[in-house]
Amino acid sequence: MAKAMVYLQSGGPTAVINSSLYGAIREAQKHEEISGIYGSLNGVEGLIQDDLIDLGEEEDETIELLKQTPGAILGTARYKMPSDLTDLRYEAICQTITNHNIGYVFVNGGNDSMDTCAKLAKLFAQQKIDCKVMGVPKTVDNDLAITDHCNGYGSAAKYVINITKDICVDAKCYKKGKVFIIEIMGRNAGWLTAAVDLLPYQMRPDLIYLPEDAFEMDAFLKDLKSIYDLKGHVIIAISEGIVFERDTSSTRIDAFGHIQLGGAADALATIVEKKLGLPTRSVELSLPQRADPVFISKTDQDEAIACGAFAVTSALKGETAKMVIIKRLSTKPYKTELALAPVEQVANAEKKVPTSMIAGKTHMDQSFRDYLLPLIQGEVYPKFKDGIYMTANLKKVKAR
Repeated sequence: MAKAMVYLQSGGPTAVINSSLYGAIREAQKHEEISGIYGSLNGVEGLIQDDLIDLGEEEDETIELLKQTPGAILGTARYKMPSDLTDLRYEAICQTITNHNIGYVFVNGGNDSMDTCAKLAKLFAQQKIDCKVMGVPKTVDNDLAITDHCNGYGSAAKYVINITKDICVDAKCYKKGKVFIIEIMGRNAGWLTAAVDLLPYQMRPDLIYLPEDAFEMDAFLKDLKSIYDLKGHVIIAISEGIVFERDTSSTRIDAFGHIQLGGAADALATIVEKKLGLPTRSVELSLPQRADPVFISKTDQDEAIACGAFAVTSALKGETAKMVIIKRLSTKPYKTELALAPVEQVANAEKKVPTSMIAGKTHMDQSFRDYLLPLIQGEVYPKFKDGIYMTANLKKVKAR
């Protein structure tokens, strides 16, 4: 008997999160075993509240525009589900699944989202509900375990590299310039910050600091001053999660216990001005890192689409409680294949930049460059109207 599928997006968006949704929709449209294609609004909350939309009601042009639409078009949430499967919220989810004859649930997200995915799979098994649950990887932080890399990382890295180049080229304009501190996303893993290492020597940061390396303030100030005296300006790239003494009393904590980071560059710039008396400018790349459709990597987009489609075909084959992973077969030439990993092995795990890829505070090892370079290849040229890039706009017809 044919059953419907529901797709939900969770956690922080990426430039290609909607490309994975596109891949899942296009694949599902090929199979008569799937009776309906639904979207859960605001992540797992949509399942709890029976707030689903019928994606089958959307125009074909709208579906195509998903490939250049940043943000999570279904709405996202950082919602931690309880460990107790007898909680009333799980009862509500089971009711939603039953009401809409859903046999396939796809959770598109990162570490914490895979925790939700694992709990839903356990729930349906415990309740003897015939519903397959599959995880689709997503995170600009590139910190998901087992998979070679994550959908969203390549495009975010491409953005970081190019915007950092803009700053570096601009900084060279003045004979006596400033200390530029560029803050890049990455709580505990410095994959995005490390990306600036692909820039050529003449237009790249002088110093690079990742969370994987202990940050020593005295050494930082000494190195900074030495470079400034030599060049007349300094460009520093830092991960938002580097640890040094600063006021974090006003920071917020999300449902998973993660501190909402930001402001590290500002805090560091203040210290530089006070300790060294040098002019500074802090630049927080912030949300555009994960939301710029102009710098989408074609490799990243193609893989995101493929992961969405592979999740659907895998679920139709009976797979459940698994996440799609990318296995790298070779780097030169770049070649990969898609596979599956138990979602419990991914949930709440964290992959950091290995020490073998870190050559020091000024550059990365060649192995890192070889790893990242294929992921930022290829350009995607979005459609524009009146000078503004176009995005999908869903009708959001409620699922019956």
